[in-house]
Amino acid sequence: MTGSDVSLSFRLVYVPGVMPDKWVRTWNERQPGVPLDLTQVAAGAVAERLLGGDADAGLVRLPVDRTVFSAIPLYTEQTVVVVPKDHLVTAVDEVVPEDLADDIVLHPLDDVLDWENLPGRPAFERPATTADAVELVAAGIGVLVVPLSLARLHHRKDLTHRPLKDAPESSVALAWPQDATTDQVEDFIGIVRGRTVNSTRGRKQPDESAASDRGGARRKPVSGKPAAGRSAGAKRTGKGGRGAPKGDGRGKPRRRS
Repeated sequence: MTGSDVSLSFRLVYVPGVMPDKWVRTWNERQPGVPLDLTQVAAGAVAERLLGGDADAGLVRLPVDRTVFSAIPLYTEQTVVVVPKDHLVTAVDEVVPEDLADDIVLHPLDDVLDWENLPGRPAFERPATTADAVELVAAGIGVLVVPLSLARLHHRKDLTHRPLKDAPESSVALAWPQDATTDQVEDFIGIVRGRTVNSTRGRKQPDESAASDRGGARRKPVSGKPAAGRSAGAKRTGKGGRGAPKGDGRGKPRRRS
């Protein structure tokens, strides 16, 4: 696929917890003629969607395979522990892994944190999803460590969360297949990077005057301004000017006495 390929819409996938609303609003303002198709998919399904051509780009959690994907890191989330509201750790503002030593720490199969050593005690069985793990926390079976956005996504009135220090963190990125960097992908890159419409680093829109310049047409001088190649002082005469001084009598016959 080349940079000039343009589809009827821009297809963006995103993983649970990521909130693309502000970028979607900017896209709709700048690209009213190109609808943005937004689809939430499981973190493990993003690569298949992108490589299969079902999406143009994705808001994903790192890492991604950099041999096939280009990626722009956007932000890193805070890691929190989700606990019942009557749990002991709710008495502090911040938790360390040692505080969970006596707890069963649930480890769902769709966990997005890269653990070397999971704190606490392991459960007999890993929950299938983060949503299932949240239900188990509510049932008093254990606690759960997740990025803050997932804690908010699965919020329950009977649960709360606290920041967890010295734990893995999850970073969010915009990713797309390396061989499919289209003009629309470039436009969305500009949006997530905060570029303005007229940014010189963004993809420029066709400009009539620029097009005429590229065609070899010479610009006309602006009314009231000297033409290109002539300095403003070239028109001035009199003392200090380039023309003859005012009142110079050269070329006139001398009156006889």
